[in-house]
Amino acid sequence: MKHLMLLFLMILAACSPQATATPPSERETLAVMTHDSFSISEKVVSSFETVNNARVVFLQSGDAGAVLNKAILTKDAPLGDVLFGVDNTFLSAALEADILEPYASPMLNEIPDAFKLDDSHRALPVDYGDVCINYDKAYFADNNLPVPQSLDDLTKPDYAGLLVVENPATSSTGLAFLLATVAHYGDSFTEYWQDLKDNGVVVVDGWETAYYTNFSGSSGNGPQPMVVSYGSSPAAEVIFAEPPLDDAPTASILGPDTCFRQIEFVGILQGTQHRALAEKFVDFMLSKQFQEDVPLQMFVYPVHPNAALPDEFTKYAQAPEQAAALSPEEIAANRNVWIQAWTDVVLK
Repeated sequence: MKHLMLLFLMILAACSPQATATPPSERETLAVMTHDSFSISEKVVSSFETVNNARVVFLQSGDAGAVLNKAILTKDAPLGDVLFGVDNTFLSAALEADILEPYASPMLNEIPDAFKLDDSHRALPVDYGDVCINYDKAYFADNNLPVPQSLDDLTKPDYAGLLVVENPATSSTGLAFLLATVAHYGDSFTEYWQDLKDNGVVVVDGWETAYYTNFSGSSGNGPQPMVVSYGSSPAAEVIFAEPPLDDAPTASILGPDTCFRQIEFVGILQGTQHRALAEKFVDFMLSKQFQEDVPLQMFVYPVHPNAALPDEFTKYAQAPEQAAALSPEEIAANRNVWIQAWTDVVLK
């Protein structure tokens, strides 16, 4: 009897989860190339790892343009299995470089067609956000100054020296705002920028400098009460406020074409040795669990229409009724020309 009991215990132990669990060092590893702004909750990533007995490593590689360039340069010896963060301003460049493998995720059936910009299914939409002009509410109230309602308004003498923008050659937000002016004014966009320059527009290299140094609405000390930022920035102001705030101190200008909509995509890199796991991760990024974590991690909107938004987004984030838009193909064909034309007008 003792021998039978011992044998039974040995069989039970052998069948226990502890005995069959794969050591961390032996789990399949998935490498995901992302931009530096990528963020997702640890518990969300862990849930994917647990279900798939895998380990996910995120390789943050600079801004969206830098990530894409690195992926293109390492095409023959890819650094990762999945690429996230290419947006519609760089989408055509990614597709022309042929660095992504087609994958028609079944989750695409739940995503609105407006976000699907790649018929080949190499780049699948994950999130979107609007680059808009944010303004300091207190400044305009204290100075009894009406808030501009259009791009044209920004060239009026009343707003001289009150706007800070980012250089489109060094900033994705700056590029998005440049594209908004191209979409609205067409070939005469350089004339508009000459008017902005004559009206004292301030140009800095990147978003952090513009928002945290120049903008008065965040630090309270900057000289400009308007900045090119995001429609979600007012929500971020409330969420990170110390001490807590009852209302957002900033808001967005939402007139026609004053905002440019950025859509971010994910794709499976050519040459991955973990194709099946990569497909599962793409599916996971389009799932409600991942999509509902996106707003408070990266301050962008989920593309899944049934993903619930946090209260802070519902109350304080703002989206335009008519965002400026250009096709990825048009952007790819003219991006460098537009940036050079902008540089010739604004910086020289």
